[in-house]
Amino acid sequence: MSIKTILVSQPKPEGDKSPYFDLAEKYKLKIDFRPFIHVEGVPVQEFRTHKIDIKDHTAVILTSKTAVDHFFRIAEEIRFEVPDTMKYFCISEAVALYLQKYVTYRKRKIFFGKQTIEDLVEPIKKHKGEKFLLPCTDILQDKIPLTLEEAKIPFTKAMLYRTVASDLSDLEDVYYDMLVFFSPGGIESLFKNFPDFKQNKTLIAAFGPTTANAVVKNNLRLDVHAPMPNAPSMTAAIENFIKEHNKKK
Repeated sequence: MSIKTILVSQPKPEGDKSPYFDLAEKYKLKIDFRPFIHVEGVPVQEFRTHKIDIKDHTAVILTSKTAVDHFFRIAEEIRFEVPDTMKYFCISEAVALYLQKYVTYRKRKIFFGKQTIEDLVEPIKKHKGEKFLLPCTDILQDKIPLTLEEAKIPFTKAMLYRTVASDLSDLEDVYYDMLVFFSPGGIESLFKNFPDFKQNKTLIAAFGPTTANAVVKNNLRLDVHAPMPNAPSMTAAIENFIKEHNKKK
């Protein structure tokens, strides 16, 4: 089969520059974008049932921009005025800079790692006297709390938002040569929307080991996998696949 249409299970990139746009132009592809999952905030009534008192905490561990948004959302909804003394420990500099949307950026109260929870452990350890809150999703990676526990860092896990399947019913009679996934949640959404989905000749691409595992566990064929040594990005992996496919024609 020739590859002409691809559906990427993420929002369309902003602006007019993206490796996906370059790929589409180079190989005359039609690439559409559609998030298969989206985030919904936990209602304040549900949050109250968890018996978590934010004012008992002096520091927040933030693993994403979404965590930042929902920490301040829930604080506002429970009418808690976040004190200027609150300290923030962010997974990356990008998340730390995003905090400026809500607080004045001060180096003495905002700390960040390079990109992983392991990077963040050292700065957190230097402030062991703090009481840490970890705003998170319902599908928080086990690695994050386990790393904190192993480092003997006391923290309270606060589930403030959850990942849910998007409504894809309008795609029922639309077919693509390739579907591209970035999380196990995307695979779950596929089957929630289309319980009778049969892969047949549809190619499936997955980014990351957990997504690849979800593809296999659901008895689907994994055709394209990234990152790989020769393909650090999803677009590179797709391009390599197309090149190999074209050779066989």
